[in-house]
Amino acid sequence: MAETTILLVRHGETDWNAERRVQGHTDRSLNEVGLEQIRALAQELADEPLDAIYASDLARAHETARAIADPRGLPIETLPELRERDFGTWEGLTDAEVFERYPEAHTGSWGDAETREELAERVVSTLLQIAGAHPGGRVLVVTHGGPLRAMLAHCALDGAGPIANCHVLRLAFRDGEFSALH
Repeated sequence: MAETTILLVRHGETDWNAERRVQGHTDRSLNEVGLEQIRALAQELADEPLDAIYASDLARAHETARAIADPRGLPIETLPELRERDFGTWEGLTDAEVFERYPEAHTGSWGDAETREELAERVVSTLLQIAGAHPGGRVLVVTHGGPLRAMLAHCALDGAGPIANCHVLRLAFRDGEFSALH
């Protein structure tokens, strides 16, 4: 089977990213820094051949994808399955507020939030479908920090540290398996 390349991209910065607020499914647009980031990303990827572009249905991801898709004339396939993790009642809180109001967060308890396992299952399943639809192709997928971390863990690279806005993770899909490209 031919190798499929997936460029997995985290969206540009929002005000809530800058304020270290939990976004999850809350729909926020990019701020000025984020708009600058996506312009730079579009230039960085300008010479990358792409067969398809997918994005989360949240504005911050769709805006990021549009910066890359529009100059190429490629449509964006929008998938809610590419959304960030659902953080429930934590959304809108700063990291400090989460730990202050929910001390159990230190133990890994997430209350009414989507679990890491649920997120990983959703993201891996969706990326398997995308890779299967484009054998031998090159696909850009714009998503969020949580899904990128889930894929790093899936590829046994989960100690990689923070994932910056507009970070690009290159994945290869071959023989039913994902691996990270360097």
